[in-house]
Amino acid sequence: MRFRILGPTQVVLADGREVPVGGPRLRALLALLLLDAGRVVSAERLIDGLYGEHPPRGAANALQSQVSRLRQALPTEYDPVEFHPAGYRLAVDPDDVDAYRFERLAEAGRRALADGDWHRAATVLREALELWRGPALADAIGAAGAPAQAARLDELRLAAIEDRVEADLALGAQSALIAELRELVVAHPLRERSRGQLMRALAALGRPAEALAEFEDARHTLAEQLGVDPSAELAAVHLAVLRGEERGSAESVLPSQLTTFVGREEELKRVGDLLGDRRLVTLTGPGGAGKTRLAIEAAGRVDGEVRFVELAGLADGSDVPQAVLSALGLRDAGLRAPAESGWQTTDRLVEALAERRLLLVLDNCEHVLVDAARLAARLLSACPALRVLATSREPLGLAGEALCPLSGLTVPPLGASVLDADEYAAVGLFAQRAADVAPDFTVTPANVEMVLRICRSLDGLPLAIELAAARLRALSVAEVAARLDDRFRLLSTGNRAVSPRHRTLRAVVEWSWDLLDDAEREVARRLTVFAGGATLEAAERVCGLPTAEFVDALTGLVDKSFVEMTGGRYRMLETVRAFCAERLAEAGEADQLRRAHTAFFLEFAWTASDHLRCAEQLHWLRRLDAERDNLHAALRRATAAGEASDAAGMVAALSFYWWLRGMRGEGARLAADVLELLGTEAPPGLGEEFALCVYNASLSGSGPLPSLGTQRSVIRSLDRPPRQPFLLYLSGISTGPPSGGAEDVDELMGELRRLVGPDPWINALGAMGSGSALMWSDQRDRARAALATALDGFRGTGDRWGTMITLGALGELAAWQGDPETAGAHMDEAMGLVEALGSAVDQADMLRTRGEIRLRAGDLAGAHDDFAGALLLAQRSGAPEFVASARLGLAQVARVRGDLAAARRFCEEALTGGLTGWYVGEAARAEIILVLTEITEAEKAGAPPSAGGA
Repeated sequence: MRFRILGPTQVVLADGREVPVGGPRLRALLALLLLDAGRVVSAERLIDGLYGEHPPRGAANALQSQVSRLRQALPTEYDPVEFHPAGYRLAVDPDDVDAYRFERLAEAGRRALADGDWHRAATVLREALELWRGPALADAIGAAGAPAQAARLDELRLAAIEDRVEADLALGAQSALIAELRELVVAHPLRERSRGQLMRALAALGRPAEALAEFEDARHTLAEQLGVDPSAELAAVHLAVLRGEERGSAESVLPSQLTTFVGREEELKRVGDLLGDRRLVTLTGPGGAGKTRLAIEAAGRVDGEVRFVELAGLADGSDVPQAVLSALGLRDAGLRAPAESGWQTTDRLVEALAERRLLLVLDNCEHVLVDAARLAARLLSACPALRVLATSREPLGLAGEALCPLSGLTVPPLGASVLDADEYAAVGLFAQRAADVAPDFTVTPANVEMVLRICRSLDGLPLAIELAAARLRALSVAEVAARLDDRFRLLSTGNRAVSPRHRTLRAVVEWSWDLLDDAEREVARRLTVFAGGATLEAAERVCGLPTAEFVDALTGLVDKSFVEMTGGRYRMLETVRAFCAERLAEAGEADQLRRAHTAFFLEFAWTASDHLRCAEQLHWLRRLDAERDNLHAALRRATAAGEASDAAGMVAALSFYWWLRGMRGEGARLAADVLELLGTEAPPGLGEEFALCVYNASLSGSGPLPSLGTQRSVIRSLDRPPRQPFLLYLSGISTGPPSGGAEDVDELMGELRRLVGPDPWINALGAMGSGSALMWSDQRDRARAALATALDGFRGTGDRWGTMITLGALGELAAWQGDPETAGAHMDEAMGLVEALGSAVDQADMLRTRGEIRLRAGDLAGAHDDFAGALLLAQRSGAPEFVASARLGLAQVARVRGDLAAARRFCEEALTGGLTGWYVGEAARAEIILVLTEITEAEKAGAPPSAGGA
């Protein structure tokens, strides 16, 4: 196993799989043991670290319990946690802990640096720094002693970065270091070594004025903050710059840029690395992605001679050699004599470049691709010191060609704050270009959502963002965002100094469209029916072309950067998709493709739903996640088209998925739209689908909905086995179990079995329902037996969700029966399953259950943490009953602590919103009212608090 504490605590097996460790306290315990890997850590130190200055009563037992859980979390074949009379020891090799390995590698890199072995130093130090994934000891930073250790590791990390920079400077990588060194200086303005390295790099690139300005800034900062002068070392660098001793020399002829370069630091680094190893590097990507600008920036950071050749204006590929000759300042013949007979321009180039060390930038090769590739191949084979950096919408297709694909700039995810948004390149570009035309413009809380919408809608495409920002001369940000649906009209003006094909967004896309053949255009327009990309199977089935023709066309689209292929999915930038959707409408194929898309994804949704109750659950959840946009788009289109059967079928097929992923709010809205189409009664043949629409819509507290009656009446209304067995669970939590308790549950399940036949999953669900009913009727032994049957059934099918909720019920039952150890073991296993599933709703439910167990055991701090976590997750997931029950739990903790005012406030907040109209919500409401009554009585009597609870 490998252990990681340079960031969040992690345990990783040899095959790369991560071992789930558990909650925050368990990860903090592991981190504390890892700080002294291989050595005994006293129990007192661990208790101080986990519980602080005020540990709970029985802290030693609590620590022992945590250690026991840690042992259970780690693979049994390793069992590295050892008990000693003085404490505990993690019996692992320190080199298996990333912090120890980092220190060893950093020291080795430092020695290599001292020996002048620059390549080894740079390699070893990079290996050391790549071990960092975030702040050191992130899961134990509040533990006693951990902040000092974290600070020590952070200092070692900074020193290792500076050592690695020193090695890179010695290797001549000054241009690639400027941005990184500037970030270091801003983050650590008092570190003189980083400042000196920045000065040396700037001077070596022929920028001594900037280097001297850095020294003045350092002198001012040191005087203002510390009252001292720069060190002798930094003063020596200053003197060397003044004398010109640090000056480098590089000859390049590149177009000057009028605006600052924004983003693409990772791509810049990749291009720089590739140019160090390969002789032909091609930047590929759609029009407007910034290939030319990146190529200019990357070439400007290369040491040595550079020549730039613009090919966009060429009408014929035969003119490519002459364009290169002109860029080199050469003639194809002497001044006084014509060219020799048979002497070709390409031969003249070979002769001129045979011994010349040069980087040749060939820009915009796509429309003269064959000729550009032919020339590059000839020159590279005959001129060993030549390197070529090309930009094109498709590769040159030569042996040894290294590709660097470009797409849009990074955009923030949904829900990003203003501070988060500023860190993303697309937002930074928009803000800078907007300020060029509207000097007072900044990204603020008031406009950030509109800025994000613009950047996301334009896929972070630099040209599109710049055109949108230019519109702020006359429009507000809100007006620009509102007009993006007509993006080609909106973004129709640009820089008059650039080529016509880059002045408008439509011109950029049309240039690429004109380079496609007929089959590629047919596939391109048909792919626009997909939302969020498509797999090869989906694209082929929906587009409806013969396999060979389709694959060839799709490959061509990828090669020409019209379609991106990442992670096995094919995707269009939204701007390209909008253009091609116009072509689809013009071809009269839109309705035909919509129906084909809906049919494919309805079939996929049902196939996936069947697998969600089996051992392949996680795999199919991931597949559904990947297709979520397509599934919801198909559902919305079928609803809008009035196709009731397809729309209702999609709701039914997705119901279990929505629940597992905590998507109740979105699922409820989609189901409510379908209900408007279906009406107030189930259409013939759609009884099950109608019921699932009603139940899903009810989960978000929607307005008046059709009544379906009791769970028994729903089951008896079925004229066939339910295609979506999750209907049985939703009907139970919506309408409640049969009024007769466990016996009626058993009778109802008997009726269901007669309808559906032997079904392991439904049988397990029935046993769980019986066990829950027996629990609440206080028949605890029978309840445990029923739940054990359910647990075996769910484990037999491989359903983690069913296993998890059954373990939660067993944990609760064990706590009722005074067995906290068994309860804790059940809940630990349940929490592991819910983390694997990634269901926020179920995580909220399990946290609430564990909170109630801890409350019963007297662990008020742990209970409070669980209820608070459950509240946050339930609020994010739109689960009103879990919001209410979490607040009720917080009220119970406050009541036991004697804070009746806080207890009342939590209860009153719990009563607001979403608790009427279905069984679980009504049950939660009744319990809250009961606790409020008890609080009122305690307030009147002035009585001390009691733990209470059933």
